[in-house]
Amino acid sequence: MSVTNIVKNIKQIHPEYIALIKIGKFYYSYGKDAYIISYIFNYKIKKVEENVCVCAFPVSVTKKVLAKLEENKINYLLIDRRNNYDVDEKSDNKNLNKYDIFFEKAKKYINLKNRIDNIYDYLISNMENEKELIKQIENLINERRKI
Repeated sequence: MSVTNIVKNIKQIHPEYIALIKIGKFYYSYGKDAYIISYIFNYKIKKVEENVCVCAFPVSVTKKVLAKLEENKINYLLIDRRNNYDVDEKSDNKNLNKYDIFFEKAKKYINLKNRIDNIYDYLISNMENEKELIKQIENLINERRKI
């Protein structure tokens, strides 16, 4: 059974928890959880099998990540793949959990960031051909600046 299938099973039981799966020297988060981790810590998101998003961070920063999740009142599960995906640690904020609030913020932020990145990539790859477009963008930005 693949990790993504196991995560789907875990998320059916704990839908409003960030599931952090320890694989080797990294913790991985998938799907909605990856969006939240990426949003809070500015970590990169990658697409893996079946267009599932994944975000990872080294085990060495686990304390920092957990402290920030607790500070923001976001439930989490620490799961180790070597222990047959048993839960090693759990944080439950009961009805103070802000998982859904942070997911909505993260989804908006990451979708907007992806659009900006696509524009950036287009401009870089067409730098010589789109000088006029770049000038128009600069003018638009300058018009919107406060004096």
